[in-house]
Amino acid sequence: MPVDQRDLVHLFASHAVDLRFDRLSTDVRMAAKKSILDTIGVMIAASGTEPAVAPVIDIVRETGGKPECTIVGFGGRAPALMAALANGALAHCLDYDDQTPWGQHSASSIVPAAFAVAERQGGVSGTELIAAVAAGQDIFARLRRNVGWKKDWNLSTVLAVFAATAACCRVMKLSAEQTAHALGIATMQSSGIMEMVAGRGSDLRGMYAGFSAKGAVLAAMMAERGVTGINRAFEGEYGFMNTYFGGRYDREKILLNLGTTLMGEGTLYKRWPCVGTAHSHMKAAIDIVTQNDLKNEDIAAIRLHVGDYHDLMCQPLEERRAPVTLADAKFSLPYLVSVAIVRRGMSVSDFSEPALRDKAVLDVGRKISLVRDPALDWKMDLPSGRVEIVAKDGREWVIDGHLVPGNADNPMSWDDVCNKFRECCYVGAIPVLASAIMRAQALANDLEKVADATELVRCLAVSE
Repeated sequence: MPVDQRDLVHLFASHAVDLRFDRLSTDVRMAAKKSILDTIGVMIAASGTEPAVAPVIDIVRETGGKPECTIVGFGGRAPALMAALANGALAHCLDYDDQTPWGQHSASSIVPAAFAVAERQGGVSGTELIAAVAAGQDIFARLRRNVGWKKDWNLSTVLAVFAATAACCRVMKLSAEQTAHALGIATMQSSGIMEMVAGRGSDLRGMYAGFSAKGAVLAAMMAERGVTGINRAFEGEYGFMNTYFGGRYDREKILLNLGTTLMGEGTLYKRWPCVGTAHSHMKAAIDIVTQNDLKNEDIAAIRLHVGDYHDLMCQPLEERRAPVTLADAKFSLPYLVSVAIVRRGMSVSDFSEPALRDKAVLDVGRKISLVRDPALDWKMDLPSGRVEIVAKDGREWVIDGHLVPGNADNPMSWDDVCNKFRECCYVGAIPVLASAIMRAQALANDLEKVADATELVRCLAVSE
């Protein structure tokens, strides 16, 4: 069979439009449903625990417009574009959203965008929403896995705007031609620099998914109204692949089994609300202190073995031991390991302004030093973290972090995701009724049987 030489923009568009729910595997369906419930829960938690997002919500409310879509966590309604911005900003605020096995986040862009256009349109079935999210997850994973990323662009937003656009177009029942136009339009919203992530003091790191979610909705709405895109958006001489990656991409692998094997089924769901590349260090530290019943005062020294990306989360070390902002705290490896040691785990309640000044956590942080190890550099799969702890009595331990909660070797079940969802609902800006939590979980579990999938967000808007 001859290879389809159309630009990827057209192949992705056909894929999103042609994908049928009844051809999705059980694992793909479940991954989409987990991502939907998990992302909504994380939005709710962010509404009550991340003050930095409040100005975005204020702007959305100030802007006004047609009350089409739910503002999750805060209540009220807004036009689809602005609801996508608000809910997308909430979805990544806590760095608690799902990720691929190779890092980066797609659902925090896909889910807010898909729900925005679904509420705007009305009558979108659960099967259609699941298929739309699955298509977006698949496109994101295929790109993430097969482009030559140099850790320069913020890959989550650069890629997720296309995944979210494809999902929006599917929800809106646009044609393959319109969807290709929308993906071309979305190139105007594909952006984000890694300094936002690696630097310190910026609130943008937490809310960046709002921009890609809003950009996706805008691209789909423009295509719906006849605005044309870019015929060679991905593979043209000056297209996406050449501009962002210097032409380093594997077209054959991107297209391998497109339409038959969907890569979203490998999505990972976080148990700890912080950057995923820190989790294995945290797990290693927890294992050492719990298995050996070490108290904080028993520890003489802690050495974190770090690769290139780990090191980004450690520099400058003194500031990373005691981060000033909540956004920085979730990306500061020394601080996160300190919390894990003191708490023997982590929860959303560990990130608050008072928690940043916890003396026990800061005291443990002062014992941390770094050991540079190029073998732990991030090439494709997320590298494991290695932690060395020396006790005051001379005992030493060095272990790698394995069986991290939420990772592929210790995945979160549906019940685990539901437990996380409940915890998130309890810390929202507006307390969610227990009956509404149970209703949302039941709707998500049986989403393929639901006539209007947006009932899932509307039922949570009822507060105590």
